[in-house]
Amino acid sequence: MYTPRAFAETDLGELDRLIARDAFVTLITTDADGAPFASHLPVLYARDGERILIEGHWARPNPQARHAGPALLIVHGPHAYLSPGWYPDKETAARVPTWNYAIAHLYGTLEPTEDTAALAGIVARLSQANEARVGKDWQFEPERQDHASQLRGIIGFRFRVERVELKFKLSQNHPEANVRGAAAGLREQDDPNAHEIATRMLDRLARRAD
Repeated sequence: MYTPRAFAETDLGELDRLIARDAFVTLITTDADGAPFASHLPVLYARDGERILIEGHWARPNPQARHAGPALLIVHGPHAYLSPGWYPDKETAARVPTWNYAIAHLYGTLEPTEDTAALAGIVARLSQANEARVGKDWQFEPERQDHASQLRGIIGFRFRVERVELKFKLSQNHPEANVRGAAAGLREQDDPNAHEIATRMLDRLARRAD
């Protein structure tokens, strides 16, 4: 990922927050011919210091379920369009439109698994985490034959992260007046992503002042 120094982030706590807000990721691998293949999947995330483990599952017919080894996993954060009309120096500096965003690229090793206990654990924890988000209480019950039989339709995976790239493009390369002007413009939009980007921009600006 192209990451100018101004937009590089090294705090893994920011990765924690990104995946907590949206654990629906893009997993990219290559097939035997070297062609790229992408799946979009909900995942489980665990971090202990710099050790990161991500777990999830595919539908068994998904060709990626037969891929293993090096892979790229993308965690998507908020993003928003910025109009140059929001910058006080739009004319003198000949400002142009841009897009602000926060994103993470995780590189590591993909390990598929068909172990029944591992699959049951992944499904149970995924459902528990996501049911809680919507205020419901459905549970995977492995002792039920109709639930257990569903495991035959999936293949699980563990993704062991070896390198993290975090890019937070939040107008760090602009003067304060531009950041404040763009943040104000974003907050006028009917878009939660725009509001979140505005908050992150102002937070970075406050850090700059410190």
